[in-house]
Formats: sequence, C-alpha cells, structure tokens
Amino acid sequence: MTFHLRAATDQDRSFARTLTYEAMRGYYAQYRLLWSNDGFDVAWAGRENWLICSDDTVVGFISLSRDSQALYIRELHILEPFRGRGAGSWVLEQMALKACGQGRGLLRLTVFKTNPAKRLYQRKGLQVAGEEACFWCMERDCRSMSAD
Repeated sequence: MTFHLRAATDQDRSFARTLTYEAMRGYYAQYRLLWSNDGFDVAWAGRENWLICSDDTVVGFISLSRDSQALYIRELHILEPFRGRGAGSWVLEQMALKACGQGRGLLRLTVFKTNPAKRLYQRKGLQVAGEEACFWCMERDCRSMSAD
C-alpha cells in the first residue's frame, strides 16, 4: 500500500474523535481515566491534524503539536482493517523527516504502558525517555536525518 496525508478539516473531527475513542477506551478504562468529547474537540482546535490515506481511502488520523525542540505526535490511530499494513511505520518516518525539516531535533510521543504499539515505536527508532503514571514518554533524535 502507498500512503499520503491530507489536511483534516472540521468535517473530519467527528471521524477522528470516534476513531480515537474506539482505540483508547480500553486503556481509559484500565487506568480509570475519563474520556471527554469536549476535551478532544478543544485539543483538535489547537493542533495540526491530518488524515492518513491510501489512494482515496482514509485509513487513520494523526494529530501534532510542537515546541522549539520537538514535534509531538499527540494522536496516531489506524482503522482496524488497515493495521499491520505499514501505515503506522510510514507515518512515523514522515513525522521524523518533518521534525528534521522544521529544525526540531526530536520526535516525541506518549503511549499507554500496556499499549502494544510501543513495539512499533521502538522499531521506528523511538526510545523511552521517561514515564508518567500510566504512560511511557518516547522520543527519537532526528538531527542526523536528511530532510530530502
């Protein structure tokens, strides 16, 4: 499969919210966290949001923020039928290149400690750099990458 990103619009917010909730509800229950649609919507408004596409099919979504040092992946979710087909790996590489191209040395994300996606993140060069109550804080140094 080949992938590309398409800028998400407000019309895509409901899709992204539902996908995020469906992917995360088990972790929220496990760690006794409360899901908030309003919280998702506020975060959406302050982030850079993209749909992950294969041809004309939307297969997932990614949400980003940044500071002077790092590009942060805030959400990365792939629809169940498209998992394991390379979309997540492709997006992680694209985001590392984006971080480098923007002059940010790091790509960062947090992942629930029990989420098996941690293994994918490690394969793509992210390492555990810290922890919070129920999350691993992971990062990849992108300074040696070429933005070409």
